[in-house]
Amino acid sequence: MALTHKVLWLNLSRHLGCLHRPLLRELSCWTSVLRWDYVQSLDESASLTVPLALLHEFLSEHGQPVHLAGHGLSGTLGLLYARQHPEWVKSLTLLGVGPQPAHCWQAHYYAHRRLLRCDRAFVLSLMVSQLFGESVRSISRELVGRLQRDLDQTPSPHSLLQRGEIAAGGAPVPLLICGSQDDTVVGPDCLTQWQTWLHPDRGDTLWLCPGGQHFFHYYYAKPASRRMVRWWQQLDTHDNHIDPVDREHPVLY
Repeated sequence: MALTHKVLWLNLSRHLGCLHRPLLRELSCWTSVLRWDYVQSLDESASLTVPLALLHEFLSEHGQPVHLAGHGLSGTLGLLYARQHPEWVKSLTLLGVGPQPAHCWQAHYYAHRRLLRCDRAFVLSLMVSQLFGESVRSISRELVGRLQRDLDQTPSPHSLLQRGEIAAGGAPVPLLICGSQDDTVVGPDCLTQWQTWLHPDRGDTLWLCPGGQHFFHYYYAKPASRRMVRWWQQLDTHDNHIDPVDREHPVLY
């Protein structure tokens, strides 16, 4: 069943965008997916104000509410937008975003820097193992480079001098919260705290992937995509005779 509203994937992390491709590829098998990218120059101050304004300009011109989705800080951008302009958001899907929206991998990184008193290279190497696990050891240098560029070119509210704060809680739109059982940045204990702000009567749902750590949607793209599409279809239809995608448990790989 085709969705009645388009899906818009948000991406603030240009250098980590490759980690979203498996999920976007799976989603494209079921529906068309638009991607909205924001690239911050090195001369800009780190703030979500500018991307919020540009996103609103884009959606205003689009002229129809969309299913917003994003991972990490990109999801946080979607959450802030849904709070400010819920009329343009049919639903919001957050991957790897806790009820304290500012708590992203970069906040985790700066906390390690302050605690360990080690240089950037050492802490980023530590972050690679925490974000991806030991299986990526052969490409750890490449991942360290991508994380380093992400630190420099993503409008994060965090720095060595301060930890950015964003009000806890959800938004006045249907929410799908996705996370991983073994995520060390936004773990299951953190994700279950979302229950305070979820409203099952409007379709709010919490889904935990069995593995994959912080970028679980890369490793488990198929089950993540099917859960997302099923949920969007359930929102788009009130007819119980129409079955979304399928009702079989997705095959994990």
